[in-house]
Amino acid sequence: MDANEYAKDLGERLRKIRIQKGMSLQDVQGASEGKWKAAVIGAYERGDRNVTVGKLSELAGFYGVPVTEVLPDDEGVNAPGAAERSRRVVLNLEGLSSVPEHDRDPLSRFTTAIQIQRGDFNGRVLTIREDDLMALALLYQMTSDELSKRLSEWGLLYKNGDS
Repeated sequence: MDANEYAKDLGERLRKIRIQKGMSLQDVQGASEGKWKAAVIGAYERGDRNVTVGKLSELAGFYGVPVTEVLPDDEGVNAPGAAERSRRVVLNLEGLSSVPEHDRDPLSRFTTAIQIQRGDFNGRVLTIREDDLMALALLYQMTSDELSKRLSEWGLLYKNGDS
């Protein structure tokens, strides 16, 4: 992977973390009291501007994640097969109340357990790995594809462009 690809992959990771935190670029600027300018964060996320190691460490700290979560894998997120190996599913936790009660309990317990393990209590969205989705599907006695369809029907799958 060349330097441009790495910068784009790093930027994509930063964008996903920001979205998982439920923040817009303007929210980051406001919450940081102007330390992190929306235009600069946007440039980092697009891979248009290089971020120093020190700034990356500070930004990871601002988001409350380890730097290792921000750094792309050796193969990169855009490498062939990377999407299949590291597919992420973003759940809209604000929609849990719309899930039928008998289906809500296992999902609520599962997402709460992940939030406790991560110390991530933003309550708006939660990113889970494909492996987590498969484990959750076992609780519902269905395939991960069937569960993905059900989660979509319940309005729990975050889609690009949602706020």
